Amino acid sequence: MNISEIKAELIQLRKEIKKHNKKYYEDDAPEISDFEYDKLMSRLKKIEADYPEFITPTSPTQMVGGSARRTAGKLVPHDVPMLSLQDVFSREEVENFVNDTIKKIDNPEFIVEEKIDGLSLALRYRNGEFFQAVTRGDGIFQGEDVTENARVIEDVVQKLIDTPAYFEIRGEVYMTKKNFTAVNSRQELLGLKTFANPRNCAAGTLRQLDSRIVAERHLSIFVFNLQAVEGINIQSHTEAYDFMRKNGIKIIHDYKICRNFDEVWAAVEKIGGYRDELEYDIDGAVIKVNNFSQRTELGATSKFPRWAIAYKYPPTEKETVLKKIELSVGRTGRITPTALFEPVTLNGTKVERATLHNQDFIDGLDIRVGDTIKVYKSGEIIPKVSGVNLDKRPENSTPFKIPDVCPACGHKIEREENAADFRCVNPNCPAQLENHLLNFVGRAAMDIKGLGENALLKLIDEGYIKNIADVYKLKTYRDELIEKKILGREKNTDKVLAAIDESKKNSPVKLLTGLGIFGVGSAAAKDLIQYFGGLEEISRATVEELQNVPDVGEITARHIAEFFSDEENVLLLAELKNLGLNFKSEIPKTEGTSKIRGKSFVFTGELENFTRAEASKLVEERGGIVRGSVSKRTDFVVAGDSAGSKLKKANELGIKILSETEFIFMFGGEN
Repeated sequence: MNISEIKAELIQLRKEIKKHNKKYYEDDAPEISDFEYDKLMSRLKKIEADYPEFITPTSPTQMVGGSARRTAGKLVPHDVPMLSLQDVFSREEVENFVNDTIKKIDNPEFIVEEKIDGLSLALRYRNGEFFQAVTRGDGIFQGEDVTENARVIEDVVQKLIDTPAYFEIRGEVYMTKKNFTAVNSRQELLGLKTFANPRNCAAGTLRQLDSRIVAERHLSIFVFNLQAVEGINIQSHTEAYDFMRKNGIKIIHDYKICRNFDEVWAAVEKIGGYRDELEYDIDGAVIKVNNFSQRTELGATSKFPRWAIAYKYPPTEKETVLKKIELSVGRTGRITPTALFEPVTLNGTKVERATLHNQDFIDGLDIRVGDTIKVYKSGEIIPKVSGVNLDKRPENSTPFKIPDVCPACGHKIEREENAADFRCVNPNCPAQLENHLLNFVGRAAMDIKGLGENALLKLIDEGYIKNIADVYKLKTYRDELIEKKILGREKNTDKVLAAIDESKKNSPVKLLTGLGIFGVGSAAAKDLIQYFGGLEEISRATVEELQNVPDVGEITARHIAEFFSDEENVLLLAELKNLGLNFKSEIPKTEGTSKIRGKSFVFTGELENFTRAEASKLVEERGGIVRGSVSKRTDFVVAGDSAGSKLKKANELGIKILSETEFIFMFGGEN
């Protein structure tokens, strides 16, 4: 498609979308479905992303609904702080709060009501007219102005029957379970990411730049507090609720007035008993003092009011049957077992899988396929397995053990040192390809500019890259890559391909770093190349010889030896060499350097005859290693004038200290 055709499509799309915006927002008579509208908008956004120079201020992507786009995230000050409540988790803590309050003030009344799991929002009215909505923000000083989005929430009353000079209320924006299911179904239909839970969906929706999205997702709000009022006298929470109810404001339903702990706890238990039956999520019960003057008397800390607490219910736990334990391989090679079980509903959402973390977790609970397991939601979000009902265990069940081969590639897996996790150590494992490629092209390794995560994912998805050697074959697909715009247009594609070709000249240190051998980062790679001279020499080294390199221990040495002896890796390295990558260090291996080669040096203080860089180069050219800090594996510390803490540490560790003269003599004695 040429530029003229692109411009013509842009004009047509913008014209059509603006027409449908008017039909939807102003005429209340939409002509197309939401799905059809979204397809038009997605196409427009795609073109504008590819050709940002064609974006105009009046494009529908730069507008909110049918009107000009307002500044996103505008901050406005709070008239009254929107403090959070102190959470308590036990009957005893609730009893202490109630009894302490009774001691401090005369005959208090307590209100017990549901704590809605949503997003806090202040609604402001002037002379009865709604004029502003503000999120909690920092809770003290300011929040985000989301007025336009609040206007399309059906529960937000736009005009009060009464007209107080100023009226500010606080509520909780939420999404019903039914609407949440509908939103996620639509997200799946459009191929978009689904939301984890109704609260996240409500919070994300309220901050949308397009109020049309807010309207179509059908948010709700319960008001739970009077923040400020001018022009009328309201003395208590229940009086405020009466006024709100009269004016059509949706308040927390089924609240209870209590006068002692027994009544409070009975109300808390009642809410807990029916919470799973509600059409929305709650994460607790709020206990608050009714009288406003008594609230003032009790005051607040810097974080919480002293006149209210939030009791958090323990997570709902249900039993279900474990059908299967599925193994997956993460981007780093970590093997993760996941429980697949008969679906159960927890906190309003259907759950049928949960992580089992690792073999130690499975062994600790003795989890077996076919068991009746106990499942709950941690923090009301993440499903977790808490145990097994052994009374329901089927006969002939067997303990579950993670196999010793990778489920993605069949390569052997290993347990990480001092850890409970198993990981696949095959750098060619398809499950780890993206991560290996990101490491390979990254700054610490081959440093190939233009090959970022998005480009690599496209190249993998299109089948151009199956291993790191394929990066250097991309130039054979130049025309296809340009046509598909995987790396951008022609100029950018050529630029990336040139960067790939140039990277062949990189030091073998960078190549070794990019191979992703477990335990071999850029520092270890540098030490290995300095010691052995090149990749082929390293590939022939034994585990014992590898351990002669400073800071290469037995485990790392074993990983290196196994990498270079693996048949797939042997073929990969041969291919990389044939493609022209540099395997040999530019620093020549000199003979007769037994005093220097493989030894580690640390410099401290000021040298008279060398700069620090010159002295370091002298060491490295002769196969030595320069370190920045002193450790037990340091061989020599070269101390110049004004030597500092490194010299002190070297003395404590008994490391050989060299003067600058001794350092020079060491090198002079070799020549």
